[in-house]
Amino acid sequence: MKRLIIICEGETEQEFCKDVLYQHFQNKDIYIETPLIKKSLGGIVPWKQIKNQILLHLNEKEVFVTLLIDFYGIKDYHRFPKWDESKGIADKIQKMIFLEQAMKEDISNHRFIAYIQLHEFEGLLFNNIAAFKNNIPQNEITDLTTLEDTINLNPNPELINDGPTTAPSKRLERLIKGYNKVVYGAILATAIGLQNIRNKAVHFNDWITQLENIQE
Repeated sequence: MKRLIIICEGETEQEFCKDVLYQHFQNKDIYIETPLIKKSLGGIVPWKQIKNQILLHLNEKEVFVTLLIDFYGIKDYHRFPKWDESKGIADKIQKMIFLEQAMKEDISNHRFIAYIQLHEFEGLLFNNIAAFKNNIPQNEITDLTTLEDTINLNPNPELINDGPTTAPSKRLERLIKGYNKVVYGAILATAIGLQNIRNKAVHFNDWITQLENIQE
């Protein structure tokens, strides 16, 4: 069985891996582990620190390493490889591919699979309205029409924008009373199912495909 370490930005991503990804990869003879980013209080830290953690894991024999971190949280001062150059790329998915390639070049180890979630994990949850209706009490959804419109207007929910008030997590906080991202994120992601998430989220699907095909 292959070992895959997914370094998670926070508890939300960690729970998603445990609830949605673990069994999927076990069925493919891949065992996943989900440590959090070190020296983090639930968020991104400078690339240098993340790189050190990646290299530490890669020192273990026959282990593959990847990341589940949000583009939304990365700032200039985190100094990710070729960050400044990426600002000139308008297409969001191409920007992620560019940044991921820069990270791979900096790590220089085929057992590292670079990934940045566009724009943040919560975007994946805007997949279908049934998951919300069936799992969130109706009196907790403050604006069902806006929620439905957001889903219908974004065939690829990864592209829901990343403004301070319009990022996916900010929208969910407004649309669901008492929204708890760890609890609700896990409930909704499980209800949606991995295949439905992959069907809509193009870049996420490419990442999962890469992980399914890891080879020594």
